[in-house]
Amino acid sequence: MINPLGYANFGTKLMWQSLMEKKKTRLSEIGEFGLIRKLTQDIILRHPSTRLGIGDDAAVVDHADFRTVVTTDLLLEGIHFDLTYVPLKHLGYKAVIVNLSDVYAMNAVPLQITVSLGISAKMSLKAVEDLYQGIKLACNQYEIDIIGGDTTASLTGLTISITALGTAPAGHLVYRSGARKGDLICVSGNLGAAYLGLLLLQRENRLFKEDPLFRPRIDSFPYLLERQLKPEAQRDVVRLFKAKGIRPTSMIDVSDGLSSDLLHLCEESNTGCRIYADRIPVHEEAENLASDMHMSPVVAALSGGEDYELLFTVSPEDYMKIQGVPGITAIGHMLENKEGNWLTLQDQSQIPLESQGYNAFRETDNVL
Repeated sequence: MINPLGYANFGTKLMWQSLMEKKKTRLSEIGEFGLIRKLTQDIILRHPSTRLGIGDDAAVVDHADFRTVVTTDLLLEGIHFDLTYVPLKHLGYKAVIVNLSDVYAMNAVPLQITVSLGISAKMSLKAVEDLYQGIKLACNQYEIDIIGGDTTASLTGLTISITALGTAPAGHLVYRSGARKGDLICVSGNLGAAYLGLLLLQRENRLFKEDPLFRPRIDSFPYLLERQLKPEAQRDVVRLFKAKGIRPTSMIDVSDGLSSDLLHLCEESNTGCRIYADRIPVHEEAENLASDMHMSPVVAALSGGEDYELLFTVSPEDYMKIQGVPGITAIGHMLENKEGNWLTLQDQSQIPLESQGYNAFRETDNVL
């Protein structure tokens, strides 16, 4: 897959070079409204439903007989990203994707976003423009309108808050609460790659801090890096559902790890579940790096998160419509609530499935 943002000289030159300029334009020189004009001057509205975009106190969106879905994600420097190894263009792109993924997980189509930034004094105009370039690229890729937002100063590092709006006919929306006993548990793509990409970046960054002459060893894992730095939302999967006449019984995006997100479905649907370790799809690079790090790739899939694949359940009848479709894997089935939640290992032994994914307020998870 061609990466439009580029990975040339990725490593020791990542952010250290992108933040260096011969002459920096201070944000104080152009002010808040000057910055807004600079970042939004080339934005084109694509959808008739966008009645009013940037320029007033609020945007106006008209979806007529359709249902509107709204989701917001907040990304904080030092909590969700580290600018010593995350390029700002990639960060802007990813900040949009994490919101679009939530909309697709409702079986809806995203149309608009608002973008709010808390900007620290250390950032130059060029740095903020790089961030916004990634935001715009994601919007162009997924045909999304930027319709507003806010900017303010931040004393605690960069803050990114994006709200996404999407739409779907009322009868097409899918919630976490609709799964039933006997439904097949399916996942798109593969799992664990984004988490292993993060572990790789953290390892190489730690070694670089210990020795500035160290050359990061990342060339063997381009897929893992892209999954962590520039993920994609699963638009094609939602289009597949429509083409096949399928409405999943429940759905969620895999942002906090397979175990945590599957248990969310079980809790909301009042069901149990059984999944099979040897059915969990893992990329070859993930297997290789996991082996290098002496860990199981299945553990990475269960606990890692940030894959932004779709985890969904379908009736056996609907599963027949997508059985054999590349990129869709059945990994288990739903049980009655009283039967519990289980992971069947390769030797056919069973262990309880427990929530092991990302928890924003767990002390060991809330910092990079």
